[in-house]
Amino acid sequence: MFSEFDEARLDDPDVLAAHDEQLRYLAMAGARIRSEALDVRVPVDLTMTPRGVIVAGAEARLIRAVLEPVCPVPLIAWPLQGLPGWVGPLDLVVVLASEPGAYAGAELVATVAEATRRGSQVMLAAPDNTPVAEMASARAIRVLTRTADPTAAAVAVLARLHEAGLGPVVTTESAAEAADMVAEASSPHRDFSSNPAKDLACGLADADPLLWGGSVLAARASRRLAEAIRAASGRHALSAGVGEIMEVLSHAKPRDTFADPFTDGEERRSVLVILDDEQADEASARAGDALRDAAVAAGVRVCELSAGQGSEIDRYITLLMQGLYGAVYLEIGLEG
Repeated sequence: MFSEFDEARLDDPDVLAAHDEQLRYLAMAGARIRSEALDVRVPVDLTMTPRGVIVAGAEARLIRAVLEPVCPVPLIAWPLQGLPGWVGPLDLVVVLASEPGAYAGAELVATVAEATRRGSQVMLAAPDNTPVAEMASARAIRVLTRTADPTAAAVAVLARLHEAGLGPVVTTESAAEAADMVAEASSPHRDFSSNPAKDLACGLADADPLLWGGSVLAARASRRLAEAIRAASGRHALSAGVGEIMEVLSHAKPRDTFADPFTDGEERRSVLVILDDEQADEASARAGDALRDAAVAAGVRVCELSAGQGSEIDRYITLLMQGLYGAVYLEIGLEG
């Protein structure tokens, strides 16, 4: 049985005050991006254009998703301890270790140690005076992190990689402003009529979400949102491609409006959540339209998040933050 969702809790000052820490953390996302970007003004000095780029640590796949379309050299997101056997002095190893568990973890310490031993150029995002920082050589490019926010650290690293000629333009202030705009629109002080995050929570109130992103970065945001929804509600949340979601929708049964929930039991319903990257290609736009049509035909509710304008990372942050706010409001509504 689902927990009963009480939408009145989302506008109750006392209830919202009890969740001030969660909501304040989301509201400070822009400030954390600005904090992590303080060292971006220091020029990046690569000894040469690397043969390849290997990215390890938190948000490594986000870095890969942003760089892959434009990076002039091969790159991989490496999920294991150490490095691939072919990595050597001609390569750049990027390690993101901004979270407390990450910068003390044996895996990333071993990765930095191995990169240093092989003579690779290292870019390290981590706080000072930590085990992983101590393992880096003096010639490593340091991105000093302060907030333990992996997304904020990733934005700072992307800005440095752009300076090195390896990625697209990433303006840290623009990314921070994108987070600020979502925080303003999703503020607990805004009611349902003008709060997209509270509206999303209501859309998720009685259903298991199927999440789809309309671009590579929107798909990554959808996976992050699925994790947040599972943590907030304990429900199933599937982030998948068009084919998998179409398969689920094809088996959706129409709701019986005459069913008695006390005698017939409560049937789990689905809700389709589309993370719409408005600047995605035509094929993605067609896929989104097909999903909407299939959901309508199956009697499945559709909720949409819009990425708006800006760079790829701005749009990613906009989608992610809207979803994270929605997940917190879902948790608040289910606690009654």
